[in-house]
Amino acid sequence: MARSLVDVLTTHASQQPDRIAYRYLVTGDCDGETRDISYARLARRSRAVAAWLQERGLAGSRALLLYPPGLEFICGYLGCLSAGVAAVPGVPPQGRAHNHRALTRMKRLIADADTKVILGGREVIAALGAMAEHLPELADLTCVVTEDIPDDAADAWLEPELGADSVAFLQYTSGSTSAPKGVVVTHGNLLDNERVITELMGHTPDVIDEYDHEMFVSWLPVYHDMGLIGPVLNAVYLGVTATLFSPLHFLQQPTRWLTAVSRYRPHTSGGPNFAYELALKHATPELLDGLDLGSWKVAFNGAEPVRAATLRRFTETFGRAGFRRAAFYPCYGLAEGTLMVTGGTVDAPPTLLAAADSGPHAGEADAAAVGCGRPGPGVTVAIADAERGEELPEGETGEIWVSGAGVAKGYWRNALATRQTFRATLAGREGRFLRTGDLGFLRDGELFVTGRLKDLMVIDGRNHYPQDLELAAEMSHPALRPGCTAAFSVDAGVEGERPVLVAEVVPDAAGEAEKITDLVRAAIGEAHGLPVRDVVLVHPGTIPKTSSGKIQRHASRAAYLEGTLSLVGAPAGR
Repeated sequence: MARSLVDVLTTHASQQPDRIAYRYLVTGDCDGETRDISYARLARRSRAVAAWLQERGLAGSRALLLYPPGLEFICGYLGCLSAGVAAVPGVPPQGRAHNHRALTRMKRLIADADTKVILGGREVIAALGAMAEHLPELADLTCVVTEDIPDDAADAWLEPELGADSVAFLQYTSGSTSAPKGVVVTHGNLLDNERVITELMGHTPDVIDEYDHEMFVSWLPVYHDMGLIGPVLNAVYLGVTATLFSPLHFLQQPTRWLTAVSRYRPHTSGGPNFAYELALKHATPELLDGLDLGSWKVAFNGAEPVRAATLRRFTETFGRAGFRRAAFYPCYGLAEGTLMVTGGTVDAPPTLLAAADSGPHAGEADAAAVGCGRPGPGVTVAIADAERGEELPEGETGEIWVSGAGVAKGYWRNALATRQTFRATLAGREGRFLRTGDLGFLRDGELFVTGRLKDLMVIDGRNHYPQDLELAAEMSHPALRPGCTAAFSVDAGVEGERPVLVAEVVPDAAGEAEKITDLVRAAIGEAHGLPVRDVVLVHPGTIPKTSSGKIQRHASRAAYLEGTLSLVGAPAGR
C-alpha cells in the first residue's frame, strides 16, 4: 500500500512510463506551443531535485517554491516530497508589479516557515536577486534554479522514510485579517483527500479508460490548494493526464478555458463561481458554434459562494455547445481540510433551495441556496453552536465543523491557533473537530454554505451575509465586474452599523458613476431593505483578493477606512 504520493509516482513511472502526466499550453492556446512530461520523466526530474536537496542536508527542512506557471513547479514540489522536505508553495514575484503587500507576505512566509532554501524558475530567481535590498532575508537562503539541476543527479536519490504523519507541505492561508498561517498537511492527509476527491468525483478505473486517461483541464494557480490538490495531484494519484495553462492567460482571455475543454475533452474541470461568470461575458455566437462541451462530466464550482443564477445562465448559454446542467458540481472545502470536504453527485443537477422569504420583488438577487453536496467517505460534517459546543438539528444554521483523516495536522508552530481551530469537541460526538469559520446548514444530509462567521453583518438586529449584498449590487448594472464587489459594515454613529459596498467597474464606466451608484443603492434597498452608507467604485483589479480569488472583505474595509482605495471619479456619499 502506498505511504505517499512519492510511492504512487514511482509505481506510475514503472508501469506506464511513456504516458503523459501533464500537458502545458505555453500561450494558453490549444493551437500554440505545448510542453508535456511523461511519468518516467516526471519521476526522474523529481528525484533529481530531491537528490540535490538531500545532498545538502536539507531533509526535514522547508523549501519555499516560487515558480511561474508551468511544469517546473510540479517537478520542484514532487522533488521536495521525494526528499522528505516540506514544500511551501508561494506566489512568485511579479517584477515591478510585486508590491509592498506581496513582499511583506513573502518575508512572513520565509520567517514563519523557517525556510532554508528557495526553489524557482530562472527568471524568478533572477528577480529575487534584484530585490536583495528589500529582502535581506535572502542572504541566509540558498536559491536554486531547479531547471539547472542535471538529470543525472537523480541517480544519487535515496528514498526517504515517509509515514502518514510525515509533513508533506505547508499550505499558507491568505492572511486577510492577520499574518498568514501555515496549514501542516501530512502525507496521510494528502492521500486521504485524494481518495475523497477520486470517489466523490467518480474518477473510477472504468471512467479513466472511457476518457483515455484525459481527465483534467485546469488554469487554477498551483500555489493554491484547489489548483494543486485538485487537478495537479489527483492526476498523479490516478496516473492520468492533466492539461494545464496559466491563470493569467485565462484572465486575459477566458474563452481559452472552454476551448481547451472542447479540444481535450476532459472529465473534470472547474473553478470558482467568478470563472463561469467570466466565461459568460465572452460567450459570442462564434465561440459557441466552435465548442463541444458534451464530454464535460464534472464542472466543479467552489472556493467562493456558488450562485444559482450563474448555474442557470451558464447552462442556458452553453447548452447549445453540449454543456449539461447535470455536469455542474458545487463543492466545499478548505486548506485546513487539505482540500475537499463535500461534493455533489456526478450526473445529477445541483440541489437548489428557494429563498424562504422571497417577496413580490424577488429576483435573481434572492436566488436559491445551492447545495454543495455531501461529505466524502470517511468525512464527518456537523453544524455546531460554537459557543455551546453543541450540534444543531438539521435545517438550522451554525458553524460548519469537520472531522476525518483529511483534516490537516494543525497550524505550523502555532499551538494556540491549532487548539482553537483544530481541537474543537462536540457534545455526544467522539474525536476532535475542525472549526471551519464558515456558516451553513444540512438538509437531507447535504451541506448548504451560507457565509463566513467573521464576515456576517448584524444590522438593526438582523443577520446579513455580505455575498448576498454583493450579488444584488453586481446585478444592478453591467459595468460592475462579477465577483469583484466587497460588502462590509462600518459604525455609522447613532445609526449603528451600516453597509458599505466597494465595487470594481469596467475601465470606461467613469462617466456613469453616479447612475451606477444610485442603482446599487436601489438594488440593496429593494432586495434587503437596507439603506447603504456608502457606495465606492474602484478601478479593475484593485479590490484585495486571496490567492484563490476570494474577496478579502476585512482588507477592503481597512482600505476604505484608511482612504487608500483606487477610486473611479469622486467617492460617492462620503
